[in-house]
Amino acid sequence: MTLISIKTSKTAPKASADSITIYAVSQDGKEPKLVGAAQKITAIKNLNLKALQISGSAEATARIPLGNSIVGFIGIASELSSTARAREIGGAIGRAFNDQKTIVLNLPIKNAEVAQALVEGIAIVQYDYNLYKSSASKPMNLKNVVVVANFTLSKAQIDRTKVLSDVLKATRDLVNAPGNDLYPAKMADQIRQQSKIPNVKVEIWDEKRLAKEKCTGILSVGQGSARPPRLVKISYSPPRAKAKLALVGKGITFDTGGISLKPATGILGMKYDMAGAATVAQAAFAIARLKLPVAVTAYMCIAENMPSGSATRPNDVVTFRNGKSVEITNTDAEGRLVLADGLILASETKPDLIVDVATLTGAARVALGNRYTGLMGDDSSVDLVKKAADAAGELVWHMPLPAELFELIKSDIADLMNSRVGNPSGGMLVGGLFLQEFIGLDKTKERLPWAHLDFATAANNDLAPYGYTVKGATGAMVRTLVAVAEQLASKQKK
Repeated sequence: MTLISIKTSKTAPKASADSITIYAVSQDGKEPKLVGAAQKITAIKNLNLKALQISGSAEATARIPLGNSIVGFIGIASELSSTARAREIGGAIGRAFNDQKTIVLNLPIKNAEVAQALVEGIAIVQYDYNLYKSSASKPMNLKNVVVVANFTLSKAQIDRTKVLSDVLKATRDLVNAPGNDLYPAKMADQIRQQSKIPNVKVEIWDEKRLAKEKCTGILSVGQGSARPPRLVKISYSPPRAKAKLALVGKGITFDTGGISLKPATGILGMKYDMAGAATVAQAAFAIARLKLPVAVTAYMCIAENMPSGSATRPNDVVTFRNGKSVEITNTDAEGRLVLADGLILASETKPDLIVDVATLTGAARVALGNRYTGLMGDDSSVDLVKKAADAAGELVWHMPLPAELFELIKSDIADLMNSRVGNPSGGMLVGGLFLQEFIGLDKTKERLPWAHLDFATAANNDLAPYGYTVKGATGAMVRTLVAVAEQLASKQKK
């Protein structure tokens, strides 16, 4: 669901039966305390907040009838001044009060940037995947958000919020889809249908074209499935582009592990293994819809990893388009194989920055828990992506690429092996080191600028919703990639 109307008003609109006005509560020690406009409204300031169990703790929500209207309260802890905090608070508001048609925000909002983040948080939680349910969940009726403030949100700020909520819904819909309904050809076709955007072009490479282009990683991973692989290339070419950005996404529509079959508990949730491809596609569409002056090429590396008589075997060797050979010691380390093809293709265009996104390793969860994305790459690229993630309010953690761990992926019979079976040392880092070998060189024989995002945990939230993060597919890193494009455009202006 997309918010239809977002606007600002200097005065609070008249209450109606299908609207709710939200006020802020902070926490002063053990006592809740009204903040901002609520302090000036007699009917509200006389309320016994504690008796009504209204808390000022961060993201705590409550609603009460007041006369002929309903008012809501949101706990902001101690402040609502940063965009990161405002986005989280907005998410809590959006989840708690979206049964109303209109939400009126009468909160102590510092400026338009904080207001935009607050509304963005509300917008991006308006999502429920119920395609396969016989009865709908709690209805989401939200159509309007009104911000009571002395400033106005610009059309560009409102448009950006709407575009981001749209592409996050599209990302989540793809990632949540079960493997029997979303397979490589179907995913490619859905992307083609979504691509009717000015200056956007989509190419779909089938198995014959993949063979012609020597995309041996994607072919190797997909050859065990009855449903052949695809590579989708999305190109956004704006007039007078200020920079070139390449995005590469892992798109394993279902991952059984192949011949190196996953255990029963490990195979659940492997429909999410195409989240990287969905993420780069929708980020590219968002960048195009926002008309950012950055040329973007996104490579979706899509395959289904299945065991069969035609599947790749452990110890098979494949030679990639760039001449590097890889001994496949673990068919369940398949993501790096399909990404290698995308990284080679991206490198050939000599972009200003390559970013790949993948649910690459279980080691990411061991190292970083449930919410952080691992970030690797060269220092300048890592710095740029980190700043973009901070602007988007998404959690990334810079991880090293230790040269000594490269010994773990040296093969006796090929240039590389894709996994050191039985040695779990630095699993996430070894994945990054493998991918680094497929980044091309610039004119000075240095590797092109590159960052790797391993969001094996952040792509899916199997716990309760929190802040602006929904349950199931989260849409993580889409907004960060949009912010990366904005950073590149800004950087080139200087």
